[in-house]
Amino acid sequence: MQLSVVILNYKVRFFLEQCLYSVQKAIATIDAEVIVVDNASSDDSCAMVRERFPKVKLIANAENYGFPKGNNIGVAEAKGKYLCILNPDTVVAEDTFTKIFSHLASHPELESNLGILGCKLIDGTGHFLPESKRGIPTPWVAFTKIFGLYKVFPAISLFNRYYAQQLSENQSGPVDILVGAFMVIPREVYLELGGFDENCFMYSDDIDLSYLSLKSGRTNYYFHETSVIHYKGESTVRDGMYIKRFREAMQSFYQKHFRKSYGFDVMMRLGAFLFSLVKQSQQRNRTINSTKTIVFTRDGLQLQAAHPVEYYKELADLTTALAPGERVVFDTRSYSFADLIQFMEKHCQTGCQFRNYLSQFEGIIGSDHANDVGGVEFL
Repeated sequence: MQLSVVILNYKVRFFLEQCLYSVQKAIATIDAEVIVVDNASSDDSCAMVRERFPKVKLIANAENYGFPKGNNIGVAEAKGKYLCILNPDTVVAEDTFTKIFSHLASHPELESNLGILGCKLIDGTGHFLPESKRGIPTPWVAFTKIFGLYKVFPAISLFNRYYAQQLSENQSGPVDILVGAFMVIPREVYLELGGFDENCFMYSDDIDLSYLSLKSGRTNYYFHETSVIHYKGESTVRDGMYIKRFREAMQSFYQKHFRKSYGFDVMMRLGAFLFSLVKQSQQRNRTINSTKTIVFTRDGLQLQAAHPVEYYKELADLTTALAPGERVVFDTRSYSFADLIQFMEKHCQTGCQFRNYLSQFEGIIGSDHANDVGGVEFL
């Protein structure tokens, strides 16, 4: 078997369903399996998987074991040569995996020494997520991130390492750290490295695994030729518990790999605390009050709205510029996820909303900002 897709779910039933539909299409021509590990969700995620995806291997945990242990449980059941660690609040393109395996096949030197491969991630508005590629968060690199120096001096290597700005978002190449929302890794490498560190409940696990891969002499690689939507934050409310776990995670990573002195430890504790406060302040409701809805459908989708609604059969038929306050709804029965992702990236600067219609639960789903919790509107 070539690929095992491992998805750890926690209370995001509808985002998980959309994710599984996209994965189902993406592995259609690949010898692959899908494993969903549910961390004791209180919604009907498990019932949905059993009913609608009977070929998916479901592991229903009795309690929330956190990100590292949950994924390790899934990997223990995997049989693929490669693993894809995938968040449930993602949408992959139909050709995501075929592009990746084709690239590896044409670059044997990379394939033979691959540690972890990541791809271009975008949020629900089509904007590139810079954490798709990062540098090792040494004390100095963490300092440039916490105090925003990477924004002030983006072209100077001394300051631009946190988001691996030596590579543009549209340039593939080796990087240090990749994000746990989408990781392709040889299963043997994952097991050799010991998987995700279960001493950390969440947040620094992907940094730790990436760093262990580097230390083993392997190549971590950012692949820009496929884009994946990562809505982010769907199962994470940035409350007091978020701050506590984020701070503990960063402290755990630094103590494991960079512990130097008491002064260093104090600086890192303060930095992690300030960073988590910034993250908490960024999460707020940014939902747009729509002034117009544009619906792309070839299958007769009709929406009711208090504002004007325009219908188009082809994505290329839209000739007027999109504007803030407008909502774009894609009928996923009519178009590929790859086409929708490409459209979102092309129009990400317009300030409009993007929503996907899924007939399976008669709703539209999406998010308006990387720091927002998105949602579903049922029709």
